[in-house]
Amino acid sequence: MKVDDNQIHDEIPIKHTDPLIRFLHRIIRHSVRFLAVLMVLVILWSIGDVVYVLYQRLTTPPMFLLDINDIFQTFGAFMAVLIAIEIFINIRLYLGTNVFPVQLVIATALMAIARKVIVLDLDKISADYVFAIAAVVLALGLSYWLITRDPQPKEDVE
Repeated sequence: MKVDDNQIHDEIPIKHTDPLIRFLHRIIRHSVRFLAVLMVLVILWSIGDVVYVLYQRLTTPPMFLLDINDIFQTFGAFMAVLIAIEIFINIRLYLGTNVFPVQLVIATALMAIARKVIVLDLDKISADYVFAIAAVVLALGLSYWLITRDPQPKEDVE
């Protein structure tokens, strides 16, 4: 389904009365497209990095065994790829619709903070840092819940 470019992002319309603003809006639109291409390259590079790191870890003695730090770092690398994919989806939605995907942005932020929690080394960080991460998780979780909850109360059917 092709969407008319004039309906996408009214805040940066292609047809504007001022020629300079119209030109700048085109630059912004092309920049976002370029960011999408770069994000795909980052995703591919990150997948290659995950494969390489896993190969290195599995081929060093003891062979085919991962210690707990290796596992957590692998989880972190996987999460980084998934976050990059979510960012690409955000860019794609930005390009293709007139709606800013707030729910997806919050979900991406939740995934990013979850990655941080997964790779957290509790021996090297302060309690304040842990409380700050907890506050961010709570704020993002509450925001996500508020955005996704059903605003209409369900009526009892008898």
